[in-house]
Amino acid sequence: QVQVVESGGGLVQAGGSLRLSCVASGNIFSINNMGWYRQAPGKQRELVASITRGGTTTYADSVKGRFTISRDNAKNTVYLQMDTLKPEDTAVYYCNADVRRYLGYNRYDSRNYWGQGTQVTVSS
Repeated sequence: QVQVVESGGGLVQAGGSLRLSCVASGNIFSINNMGWYRQAPGKQRELVASITRGGTTTYADSVKGRFTISRDNAKNTVYLQMDTLKPEDTAVYYCNADVRRYLGYNRYDSRNYWGQGTQVTVSS
């Protein structure tokens, strides 16, 4: 089994900062892409930022220049530094990980895992 757990959400005023963390644990051989998504009430879940194992990053246009994604491969952890927060950043933020598992007998599989989400609320 693989668990993905986010932390670091909370309430912050507009212009403030928050740092989200996400740790994957369990039967993990390696993790390819890791990413952060968010879902606001009444809206679809959207990609915020993603990062490959090699460190290549992708950002939604709405967060470019304000958010920074990073990861620590040794700790199976991904971070999202969120600066200059705006009320429209309010959402539940979800961590996503593409996990490669070793199944024994030289067999592997790859599966996509989600965390339970962490609430970020930005007040105006």
